[in-house]
Amino acid sequence: MVESIRLRTVEKSDIPFLHKLFNDKNIMDFWLEEPYFSLEKIENIFKKDAESKRNFIVTNDKDEQIGLVGLYNIDFRHLHAEFAIAFDPLQQGKGLATRASKLLLDYAFLTLNLRKVYLIVLTSNEKAIHIYEKLGFQTEGVLKKHFYVNGKYEDGLMMGIFQDDY
Repeated sequence: MVESIRLRTVEKSDIPFLHKLFNDKNIMDFWLEEPYFSLEKIENIFKKDAESKRNFIVTNDKDEQIGLVGLYNIDFRHLHAEFAIAFDPLQQGKGLATRASKLLLDYAFLTLNLRKVYLIVLTSNEKAIHIYEKLGFQTEGVLKKHFYVNGKYEDGLMMGIFQDDY
């Protein structure tokens, strides 16, 4: 039986779960951020600029928190937004990230009527690139030696997907 997932808005009660995600070095390396987030900082992040972002907790059949997906820097004039995802390491490798990403893209294109969703991913993150390509994202450019991760500079891929191609 395939586990079902759903997206729901982030609530104050999700802050401890987000604190766990945002302080996991392995997750934050892929977010290109330092894993240095207090509970208060996380709460402020999810309150600030509410109009320009949409964050969703990914839950499973048991209503357990398993991940976070979001649209950031939503531009309602030019109709685009940046895609982001973070999953509990214990939930990775189950195909849930692909399904959660699809739900978020459905929301972006069918509810918000965005024209484009884009992201930046490290070229070394082959699993994520595979997922993004499977969803229809295409490489738009390379940011050469742009990100400093684990003691070395890495390239980033700019990828995007248009509503018309989804």
